[in-house]
Order: sequence, then C-alpha cells, then structure tokens
Amino acid sequence: MNPIIELRHISKTYYLGKLDVPVLHDVSLSIMPGEFVAIMGHSGSGKSTLLNILGLLDKPSGGEYLLAGKEVSRLSDDELAGLRNKFMGFVFQQFNLLPRMTARENVILPLVYADNKTNAPDELTLLERVGLKERVNHKPNELSGGQQQRVAIARALINNPLLILADEPTGNLDTKSTAEIIGILKELNNAGITIVMVTHEPDLTEAADRTITVKDGVIVSDVSSGKQRTLAAAGSDGSMAAGFLTHNLLKLQRVRDYFQQAMRSLISNKTRSFLSILGVLIGVTSLIAMMALGQGAQEEVKKNISSLGSNLLFIHPAAGHQGGVALEAGAVTQISLQDVDAIRERVPGVARVTPYASGRGQVVYNGKNWNTRIDGTSADFPVIRDARVTEGRFFTDAEATSRAKVAVIGKTVQRELFGDRDPVGEFIKIKRIDFQVIGVLPAKGSSGWRDEDDKIIIPVNTAMYRLLGKENVDTVDVQVTDYNAMDDVSDRINKLFAVM
Repeated sequence: MNPIIELRHISKTYYLGKLDVPVLHDVSLSIMPGEFVAIMGHSGSGKSTLLNILGLLDKPSGGEYLLAGKEVSRLSDDELAGLRNKFMGFVFQQFNLLPRMTARENVILPLVYADNKTNAPDELTLLERVGLKERVNHKPNELSGGQQQRVAIARALINNPLLILADEPTGNLDTKSTAEIIGILKELNNAGITIVMVTHEPDLTEAADRTITVKDGVIVSDVSSGKQRTLAAAGSDGSMAAGFLTHNLLKLQRVRDYFQQAMRSLISNKTRSFLSILGVLIGVTSLIAMMALGQGAQEEVKKNISSLGSNLLFIHPAAGHQGGVALEAGAVTQISLQDVDAIRERVPGVARVTPYASGRGQVVYNGKNWNTRIDGTSADFPVIRDARVTEGRFFTDAEATSRAKVAVIGKTVQRELFGDRDPVGEFIKIKRIDFQVIGVLPAKGSSGWRDEDDKIIIPVNTAMYRLLGKENVDTVDVQVTDYNAMDDVSDRINKLFAVM
C-alpha cells in the first residue's frame, strides 16, 4: 500500500530581509491512508510549519512532497487551492467561523468553491453527526467553544475529504469539550479518514496511531501505538490527486454561488453596506469631478499655449548693470529692424521672424475713447501667434513697409468703441492720428492680469516712426522650422548678436 502523504528531505527557511531563519531541516516521513497521526512539539519547534506544508498552505524551500503519489510542492497557488478544497479538511484552534452566518451556512461555505456539489453530504446530516442537530440556525456567538469547534469539523467534512488536518483543535476548549472533539476525530478516523493533528498536550496523543515529535525543526521520534487497524486504500499512481488538478476554476454555478454569498452579506449588514456604497459613490463622484476640473484646466492651458503659437523663441534685449545697479531691459543691448532682418536671413532653421514695438495710447471714435495697448508688428503675426482675423483682413507686407495707417483691433476695443456695429472700414484716431480699421482679431481671453483682447495691432514701421517714436523694437518672436532644432537655433542667434 502506498502512502497518502510522503515527505522527502523537506526543508523550510523564512527570509526576513538579510536574515535567514531556518525552521525545518531535512524532514522525511510517510503517512498511510487511514492513519491517525499526532505531531508533538513545544512552541517554536516547527510543528505548525510542518502542518502548513502538509496542508498545502505553505511551500517547502527544498525537498519533495508527494500527495497520493503526486508531486505537489511545485504546483501553482490555484492548483494547490483546488487540492485543498477537494482533498483536505481543516480544523483550527480559532474555529474561523464567519460571525454573521449560522452554523448551517458556515458548514456549506466550502461548497461555494467546489465544482461538484452533487456528491457532497447533507450539511444537516453532518451537523447531526457532530451533535448539533438542534443548533443548525444558531450563529457562532450563540454557541459554546466546543460547539463552534464541532461546526468547524462539520465544515471540514462537507467536501468528503480523505485527509483532515487539525491544528491544536482543543487549545481553546475545556476538558469536557476536549474529550468530545477528540472522540469525534476518532470516529472520523475509524470511518477511514486520515487525520493529522498538531498538539502540545501529551494526553491527546493517546487517541493517535502514531506520535511524531518535532524539536528545533527536526523529527526526533516517530512512535507507533501498536494498534492493529485496517487502513483505507489510497491511489497508487497519483490519479486521485491528478484528478483534483483538472477542476475547472470558472463555472457558471460558481459565479452564481459567489453572487448569492455577496448578496447575503449585503443584506445581513445593511448599515455597513449602505455606508460602503455611499463611500464608493462619494469617492467615484469626487474622482469624476476632479478629473473634469483637471481636464478643464488642461484644456484651458492648452488653449493659452496654442494662442502663443508653436516652435517659438522669444528674444528680449538684455538688461545691463552700471555701478552695481541693474538697468532696464534695452538700456544697454538693443534690437533694431536690421537685426531682425539678419536673423531672418542668416540663421538656418528660422521659418518666420516677427518684431514688436509696443506702447499705450488713447483711441477715439465718434466721441468714444478708450486707452489700450498698441502693438506694432509684421504681416506674419497671424501665422506665428495663431491669430487669424475673424472679420476683415490683416495688413500686408507692402502696407507694413509703406508705414500704412491701418489697424486690426481686439474684441475688447471693438466692444468699447463700436458696440455691436461692424468696425471694418471705419476710421479711428490713435494718439490723434487717423487709422482705418481693416480687421478684428479673434478672442483670446485673459492671460494672468492682462486682457489679451484689449489691444490694437498696426504695422511695426508705422508704430515706430509715426506713432511711438521708437528706433528699436522691444521684442522679437522667432518661429523655428523644427522643434528639435530649438536649442541649436537659439545658440546661433546668440552668436549672431555677439558678432554684430
């Protein structure tokens, strides 16, 4: 007859950071089908770790574990879970019953994870078998410690296991309840179920066929009681364990059981469920609101950035120092229109160049007046700054060169001077000089504290020589052909100014 359990040179080491903690050393043992084996040892001896490995709750660090002839130490977690569910029953010292469920509901809980429920014994029969016929609808807090452990034993039997693993099953029980639990385990063993029990009480080992003593992670004794028993047969070729590995992990029946279990939990905890759902709703709503705000802010930033144009370099006259005092920008270094032409003609990678000469002035139309910003620039402004006119047109290169007195106004200026009227073709006075309105700029909104629609665009030559009296430009926009060439073009412009 082949063993149902066979360990070959099993070792177990826990790794805690850089510290290695060996727990089991070269453990080898065999357990025959139908045996009642007690594992003895003091706290820290390694007996619970050994039981966890036997119960597939932990994996050994080395060695082989054969379950009904099948090597299982290298199986996946899902495969081990399937074997535990179908092959083993567990009885723990702490009972591990769900407090919101009745004794009957706790017993049938393992069936939720089982594939084949047709061969499962009736839970009422199992509860009657352990002496709880009158307590099937009681919850754990309505049962004594011994009764709770009986429910745990009935739960361990629901899947017809061939092996029951008990970890200190009487550790929390009084003497009478201890005797009752040991009696139930002996009855199960007499029915052919293999039982492995961990205990530190020598009196309990009298019920076992064998007593294995563990000390410092090593088996120091393996004593048989000498009882003559007819042991049950176990598969010799591993087909029993192999069959358990073929179970289907996802079945419609299982999904239905999960759903029923979830609904039962929700119904039995109405207040908690309501608060949990409310918390989820608040969290989801807050997340949606935050994402919406973030998306809106992102779009606004994109809009503001796009209004500046793409692949742009901004050139400002440098500020100098005199006697340790910083001077205003342009007081030392200045940029002329000839410099602008040099950038356009002598720097590779430049697509367009637009100079700016800016100031403020009073604008008058039919008795209405408005103080606004005046920008003199080139005909490339609409392309570089993505500001194509919405009404009329922009001025041409010829108009810019000839110092034409034409103007393109922003939306704010249009509103303050013309209201709802069409301003195209009308004449306005800028600093007492007549200009014809030829177009209206698109709405740009505000940028920081400044209203980007409160301005008038005129040709740069007109602004410098007819209106503002400037000999040099204030700033220059340079549009680069390729974004990746921005740094290179910037270096070339700096070198150009250094030699000019």
